[in-house]
Amino acid sequence: MKKFAIVLSGCGVFDGAEIHEATLSMYAIAKNGATYEMFAPDIDQHHVINHITGEEMQEKRNVLIESARIARGSIRPLTDFSASDFDGLLFPGGFGAAKNLSDWAFKGSESTVLPEVARAIREMVDTGKPLGALCISPVLIAKTLEGAELTIGSDAGTAAAIEQAGATHVATTHGEVVTDTRYNLFTTPCYMLDASIEQIGEGAENIVKAMLDHMK
Repeated sequence: MKKFAIVLSGCGVFDGAEIHEATLSMYAIAKNGATYEMFAPDIDQHHVINHITGEEMQEKRNVLIESARIARGSIRPLTDFSASDFDGLLFPGGFGAAKNLSDWAFKGSESTVLPEVARAIREMVDTGKPLGALCISPVLIAKTLEGAELTIGSDAGTAAAIEQAGATHVATTHGEVVTDTRYNLFTTPCYMLDASIEQIGEGAENIVKAMLDHMK
């Protein structure tokens, strides 16, 4: 039975992992006969956002502890991750990827990726195992793997920044998966487009199936 590692970045679209993308990825993995384990960095969030008003709140939260809400407590710090234990590595989206796993939200193409995130990505590439990234999380790949081919959908500004970072962007619509055979990388846009939850489920299932096909 194939096993995925899923890396979360908190809990909530504006300051953490996008919950629909994370949950539907878990569902797609299980539905297609595989298992998963969840990881997150044990660090403070960049900030905390009120998801009703969109305003910043004057409090601190921990990325691992917040991610545990989605994982129902079954989660480990990302420093525990080893590529040898898994067949695939998947990053759901949400602003946490651009605020906590990296500082892309603030620096764009000049951003840096959290070292433990970059390590996990490179370990998978070194072992020839597939990587998957949904929504905005492909920017983590763009900053880690030189010349990667990927998608965040059709947002012109983000696509241009990805190109400035040295990656190649491919415009896509709902449910489409872009495959980079050089890095065994699979990306799909999800909520980088104006999407329904059905379309998120379609994207999650398509990327999981594509990764599983590569594992055969």
